[in-house]
Amino acid sequence: MNMQKAQISIAIIGAGETGTPLLTQLSASDFINILAVADVNDNAAGMRFAREKGIKTTNDLIEVANMGEAIDIIIEVTGKNEVRDQLRQALYKTGNNHTVIMHEIIAILLMSLSQGQLVQIKHEEGLAYA
Repeated sequence: MNMQKAQISIAIIGAGETGTPLLTQLSASDFINILAVADVNDNAAGMRFAREKGIKTTNDLIEVANMGEAIDIIIEVTGKNEVRDQLRQALYKTGNNHTVIMHEIIAILLMSLSQGQLVQIKHEEGLAYA
């Protein structure tokens, strides 16, 4: 990372039970620039929060991937492996070697550290960690 850079640019894919608290926490940090939030559900809590904060929202995760190297980290918290695969393919197709896709378990780890206890995130299939 360029040490002169004052902010880390982030996009979040998944604005539900994991993405919303993460989005809330990240948006409070002045060193984080949230460029976009994507979810298939326009009414997801994180999508509503993002719109209130003036953050770009979209239903198309490829639109986020196509934002290119402006994004340092794409935080993928949908709980769906196929979403991560689609993101990887999109970054590969555009030749983006800069942007990192952060797995949901890392988001859970970071949220757990900030709260001092293991955070349990539920998806339709069950808990997001084993």
